[in-house]
Amino acid sequence: MHTHAEFVPLNIAVLTLSDSRTLETDTSGQLLEDSLKAAGHHLAARELCKDEIYTSRAIVSGWIADDGVDVIISTGGTGLTTRDSTPEALKPLFDQDIEGFGELFRQLSYEEIGTSTVQSRALAGLANQTLVFCLPGSTGACRTGWNRILQEQLDSRTRPCNFVAQTRSGAQLS
Repeated sequence: MHTHAEFVPLNIAVLTLSDSRTLETDTSGQLLEDSLKAAGHHLAARELCKDEIYTSRAIVSGWIADDGVDVIISTGGTGLTTRDSTPEALKPLFDQDIEGFGELFRQLSYEEIGTSTVQSRALAGLANQTLVFCLPGSTGACRTGWNRILQEQLDSRTRPCNFVAQTRSGAQLS
């Protein structure tokens, strides 16, 4: 539900964690970039790196420290294989966990992929007034995460509440 409140565009960075994709073949990262721009937000940065704990943590740490980044959306590395390390890499950076994000993502994902969703370790947190959302690597999962959760929650007009006031750009709304 939206009211006539003012839209606050956010600066969103997108990180793809993959051992096999390139920027040219990164359909999940491209979907997120296209979706956030279509919603009126700004792409602050976009990178692709190997699914490696310290490399991804370094990139996200830099963005968390950057006053020009309000939101980080990562895609990939949230499964249960030995190469999936996104939760281990990024959760230690959170000042607060947003536990409901992963719970809701898995509930919505269940409608699409059934019980396979139990293998998703999608998560989110807040660090230094920067929202961090970690989505699975599939384009379908990114579409679900954006269309069914993030699009509304990153819109300052969404009531009764949204995530925008938690960011630097949205702090003036408080």
